[in-house]
Amino acid sequence: MARKANTGGADAANPGRLKQIALTYKMTRKADPMVGLVVAGVGIVVLGVLLAIGFLIGHPLYLGILGFVLAFLAMAIIFGRRAEKAAFGQMEGQPGAAAAVLQNVGRGWTVTPAVAMNRSQDVVHRAVSRAGIVLVAEGNPNRVKPLLAAEKKRMARIVLDVPVTDIIVGDDEAAGQVPLKKIRTKMLKLPRVLAGPQVTAANDRLRAMGDLMSNMPLPKGPMPKGMRMPRGGKMR
Repeated sequence: MARKANTGGADAANPGRLKQIALTYKMTRKADPMVGLVVAGVGIVVLGVLLAIGFLIGHPLYLGILGFVLAFLAMAIIFGRRAEKAAFGQMEGQPGAAAAVLQNVGRGWTVTPAVAMNRSQDVVHRAVSRAGIVLVAEGNPNRVKPLLAAEKKRMARIVLDVPVTDIIVGDDEAAGQVPLKKIRTKMLKLPRVLAGPQVTAANDRLRAMGDLMSNMPLPKGPMPKGMRMPRGGKMR
């Protein structure tokens, strides 16, 4: 009975995985029309090379099986990289792209999108982990710097003992900007300097301080005509 139940669960999961792979392929092909030919070409080359070696040494069956496994692995790696590149290409320049990346950094990170924003929709997101507090700003580099400074000043009142790292999303790495596709790598490379209880305490203090969305007085019903955002760089 238990064995049948487990088999049924696996069978139910497989269509979901296949559907997800098919959807990922369709999305990738829109940005990278050559992805199918490239992935297939890699598989054929790897299998062909291993088969050729197998015939040369007199073991085509063994090398053929090994070639099939390695070809499948190589195809999966190449497809994954091209799919990731296509996904980042579609996200770049879109509002909230950095927030989407932060949500997938990994376990151990508490992410709060849009803790600060200005009228030009430049925005700062916050992530907390054992590496401390990371502020990720996306928008015009000249406009987000005051936003970052204001957010640091606001947090300094309650989290003086927690290190803060700021990241400005952009392609000008010479100016200290970090490309969207490198944000996750940079964050994961930060040294772990806090213990678990310190992370919990920092999150509790920041949560009590509130963020942009919780501090905004949102009126009930439709927004009044002619209503504008405050002139300050930061909405309260």
